[in-house]
Amino acid sequence: MKFGRMIDLLQATQETTVNVPLMADTLMERVGNASWVVVFKALITTHHLMVNGNERFLQFLASRNTLFNLSNFLDKTGSHGYDMSTFIRRYSRYLNEKAFAYRQMSFDFGRVKKGADGVMRTMSVEKLLKGMPTLQSQIDALLDFEVHAPELNNMVINACFLLLFKDLIKLYACYNDGIINLLEKFFQMKRSQCKDGLEIYKRFLTRMTRVSEFFKIAEQVGIDKNDIPELTRVRLTHIYSFSLLS
Repeated sequence: MKFGRMIDLLQATQETTVNVPLMADTLMERVGNASWVVVFKALITTHHLMVNGNERFLQFLASRNTLFNLSNFLDKTGSHGYDMSTFIRRYSRYLNEKAFAYRQMSFDFGRVKKGADGVMRTMSVEKLLKGMPTLQSQIDALLDFEVHAPELNNMVINACFLLLFKDLIKLYACYNDGIINLLEKFFQMKRSQCKDGLEIYKRFLTRMTRVSEFFKIAEQVGIDKNDIPELTRVRLTHIYSFSLLS
């Protein structure tokens, strides 16, 4: 099968006659290339399909025991290859974490409903205590991309950064919803659950700074301020309840 433009690939994931495993395997072959450009583009294409394609594409990736094994990837063809190889290693780790989160939760944090009646706000305590560390790990992997504005110097890494930015907005919305739900249910929890909940909350506070820094970079490279969410902390009354136990 020959793949064309991104829109054709996205449409292909919607067709029941298309062999999704074959599509995924073809992208995996591209990831095995020695050139950072080819590998980066294959990862970006995979990310696009995970986010915007039919969910069965993400389901298939999540069903694999291993996805990307690029922790040692290095393009030695020039200084730019060395620099971009670092981001390829980080980016592939994030995509691995995204697929793992789907396998753990049986849903994509980026696709679920947000807000007062959303998935994270209505989740039971047991599922919440399992789901929040999984969500935190995915956010950590995204933030570990650790790019700075001067390094966003070509269209390939810019395309990657924009996808990560859009993911982070959705992940943060889920994260905030989950924390609000956790705090609201705090006094219904068992003692051991309270301890786990407090640790989750403390990690949330430390990540707020890193998320803010990521959004500042987005603003520096020209992303509209209106597209960047304002980071708000959960209600003070609930925070105070937690602080009494910290």
